[in-house]
Order: sequence, then structure tokens, then C-alpha cells
Amino acid sequence: MPAFTGHPLVDVGLATITAFAGKSNPEDLNEEDYDAIADYMARNYVVNPLKSFLTVAFPNSGFTQPAFEKTPERREAYAERVLRCYKVGIPLLSNERCAFTGLPAIDLALDDKDKLPPGRAFRQHIPMVTGEGVINFHPYGDAGIPVSGIALLAIQAFPLGCSKVAGRLLAVHSDDEDLMVRFAKKFLQTNRRHIQAAQAAGLSKLPEPTHRIGTLLVGSLLNIEEERLAGRDPELPACITAYHLSNSGQGADLTIYELPLEVGNFLRVALTPRYREQWDKIRRRGWEIVAAKTKRKKGATESQVPSFNTLYEDLLGLPENSSMFIRTYFLRVPQRTRRTGDPRAHYSIRSEAALISWPLTEQFLRKVVLMDQERIDHIKSLGDVLAQYVKEENDRRFFHTFLTTNRYADLRLALIKAGHARVRKGHAPLITFEQFIAVFEQGENLPQHDWKLARDLVLIRMIEQLYQAGWVKEHVDELGEIEESVEASNN
Repeated sequence: MPAFTGHPLVDVGLATITAFAGKSNPEDLNEEDYDAIADYMARNYVVNPLKSFLTVAFPNSGFTQPAFEKTPERREAYAERVLRCYKVGIPLLSNERCAFTGLPAIDLALDDKDKLPPGRAFRQHIPMVTGEGVINFHPYGDAGIPVSGIALLAIQAFPLGCSKVAGRLLAVHSDDEDLMVRFAKKFLQTNRRHIQAAQAAGLSKLPEPTHRIGTLLVGSLLNIEEERLAGRDPELPACITAYHLSNSGQGADLTIYELPLEVGNFLRVALTPRYREQWDKIRRRGWEIVAAKTKRKKGATESQVPSFNTLYEDLLGLPENSSMFIRTYFLRVPQRTRRTGDPRAHYSIRSEAALISWPLTEQFLRKVVLMDQERIDHIKSLGDVLAQYVKEENDRRFFHTFLTTNRYADLRLALIKAGHARVRKGHAPLITFEQFIAVFEQGENLPQHDWKLARDLVLIRMIEQLYQAGWVKEHVDELGEIEESVEASNN
């Protein structure tokens, strides 16, 4: 029985067949399962809405060939040929192995006139490979890719396990096989509902999802992880790679999105009971702000559906953009953006101090930033000390300077002055030399390259403590606001 190969086209296809059969592992599939999905594809690939949509996956194939419009029997014959090559009795080549599975390649031409070399697949059969007349990238100019019957069936099933987004296919591949099957199942169920509805309504096209790619991808992952956490002991964290592709004859294109293991690990922790409530509050504030629109006839209003969640989309930029992510979502610093409805433009420390959470931030530092635990502890301890100082001395000037300065010299001077004032009153210094070096400097008066990140992290702990003590509420009108961050991308 076949197993996952590591190739996204075959693996997503096998995951789709597995989901279609209601199983969890492709090694449990049997010929009846293959027959069931082959029957479904044979019925639906030759009619709309899939017939028109499959041009994005299999251009100029028998499913989509315009010349077959007047001879539907040729289209049906092509479907039978490419979808049933796994059957017992199909001739196999003794000297050729499938490029994906290592199984013997089929000894059968994949066109209805037997003009193609036996067992060789081309762009109309496998997305994102070369066409029939292209001999480059093939040893000795021997064009085409040898395939086995099961690999060919899996690749034909591949579109059913993808989401249709912006006229292209969105496929999710992962080193976690269970996660990959669940993604394929989620997309397959949606596609089957849309196919049935479109056929009932006589429509020629499948509908597009409401959400943009990043939002759809991360939102689906979170839903799946919630299901897995509720159903059994959590799996090891996994990384996912999403492929947004078009194999259209008008221009093949591929965009790759990655969510590394570190981010998956953090999301798993954020969904646990200890952090879930705070995480949900933060991610709810990531949804697009939509205005109500007026119906022309009755004058009533209805709200548009948000199309993106900035938190979900910014997760795809991690871990590279960790500093900006922390500043935006954990410290609630507003972000300048040209995107209409972007909620980040309205974030505010003054009005959203309740969303600032050190425990969730600490998990992010551990799982995504991979910061040394000793430095994390120093940052937390300094935040506690400074919060206590601000509360006891009501030193609003120090807090405002620490909150708003963008110059390292000003930050250091503010700490020195506050520490000196404490010592003059007979108290211990606010911060020790070793602690200061551990948090802000490399030594030799050289600031850490991420001293602003360290300052933001200390602020997160300070504000959380001051909010819980009621100091923030009492002085909210006097607090400054950190300068807006410049958005790295305005997509």
C-alpha cells in the first residue's frame, strides 16, 4: 500500500483520497477506496463547475480540452484512462520506476490516440512540470515523468484537497501526516459542498472563499489544532508549507507560504486553557474593521464579512518579524498602514492595556524567539522592579520617557536618574550592573542590537503589573503613546 512520499502533489492527493475514504492513513486504503474517489472524479471532472476550474491544474488535458466539447465520449474515455491506472491488470514497465513512489511505471500512453510515450506524464497530467515538446531538464532529452497508477490517481485527486483562492489552488503540505490529512479533509468537504450547490444551481464556477490566503491558512490551522487538542493528547508541533499555484496555460505561477515549527509550537501553547482567553482577545482584535453598508430597497444595514485577520497574516512573517509582532500585538503599539480596515491602526496602550499579557509574551519568547531563559527572567524581574517604583513614587515622567524614547542614551539616562533618586532615599538601586548588561547591553557601553525589543518586553511586564494595581486606570489621560510603527508590508 502507498505511503506519503514527501512530494506535495502526491502527498496532498493521497491525503485527499484518505479523507474521501474516511480513513486517517493512506496505508489503510484499499482498491475499493480508490474506486470510490475515481468514480467521483470520473463523474465530476467532465462537467462544470470542475471542468472549467481544472484548467488551473490540468490545462489542455482531456478534462479541459476545448476540442472535446462536441465529443464528450472522448472526455469520458480520457477520465477512465488516467483515473484507473492503479487497477490490477494494467500493464507495467519492467525497466521504469515512478519518480514519486518508486513503484513500476505504467505501460500505458496517457492520451486517447496513444501518441505519448507509455508511462510518461506531462504538464496536462502533473501540475508545474514541462509540456510534451520540452526536452530540457530531462536526462538525454528523454521527456516526460514516469508515473505509477497510484501516483497518477493521487495527483488527479490533488485539486479536490486544495482550497480555491484567487483563482488558484492552495495546497497544504506538512511533516505531520495527521495534520496534512485534516487540511485535505477540510478543503475536500468545502469543495464537495460547493460542487453540489453549483451543479444544483447550474453554475459554471466554484465560489471563492471570503478570507484571504494568510487568514484562511492560519485560521484553518487553528481550527484543526483546536480539534486535535480536544480529541486526544497533543501531537508534536509541526511545520506546514502552503503552495498557492496555478498551472494555467496563460501563465504558471507558484507562491510558497511557510509556518515553521517554532510558530506551530507557540500556537499549540496559546490554545491551551492557561493562555486561551487572552489569546482569543488578541486575535479577535486582528479582524478587519468593516463598515455597514445600506441596502437600496429597504434602507436597512448589513455588515460586510471581514476578509482578513492581520494577526493571522503576520504569523506567516515569523520568526523574522518577531520584534514587530511583539510590539504590535503584545504591546498594542499602533501601526501606520494604507490598508483599508486594518485594525492595527487603532491599537492603543491607553485603551487596550487589559490585552497586554506577560505570560503569553513569555511563551512567544520561548517558543518563537528562542530567547535564553536567563535573559527572559532578567527582563521580567526588571519589569517588576520598575512597575513597583513607578507605583510607589508615582514617577510619571520616568514612565513616559521609558515608554516613548527612541534613543538608547535617553533610556539609559532615565534608568540612572531613577536609580540615583532611589539610592538617595536610602533604598536599593533599581537595577544592578549585571542585570542591565543582561537586558540591554553587550558590555563596553555597546547596546544590544535588539535593545528596543528588550525595552518593549520590559514595558509589557511593567504595564501588566501597573494595570493590575490600578495605576494605569488612574493615570490613563497622562500616559503617552509609543510612536506608531511603520508597517513592513502593505499587502
